[in-house]
Amino acid sequence: MTLDPLSNALVSIHNSEVTGKKECIVRPASNLIKEILKIMQREGYIGEFEYVDDGRGGRFKVSLLGRINKCRAIRPRFYVKSKEIINWEQRFLPAREMGVLILTTPKGVMTSREAKKEAVGGALLAYVF
Repeated sequence: MTLDPLSNALVSIHNSEVTGKKECIVRPASNLIKEILKIMQREGYIGEFEYVDDGRGGRFKVSLLGRINKCRAIRPRFYVKSKEIINWEQRFLPAREMGVLILTTPKGVMTSREAKKEAVGGALLAYVF
């Protein structure tokens, strides 16, 4: 039984990275996990990923590049304003310009840099560095 699919997906990716595997299976699949995987791919933390329909909720097959030091879901999902994002980056990320916070905003799922640029706030979902 999975209580938080996003947290399970990120922990699965992190554990596969630590053990040195080249790919990881993330299940169950969801649109939120898909958007977060797109951001991680765009930022260069993971390689290609594909959706596999297995008839039981689906799954993602993710190729790993060995660039993730840590990735976790943020629970509870704190709601932040655009001016407060810097404080949350200092709390969750190890250094300035190292890693990304991932937020869900009214304009979609985006990184903290994009949210500051567009001056929108939202709920914190995860961090990767």
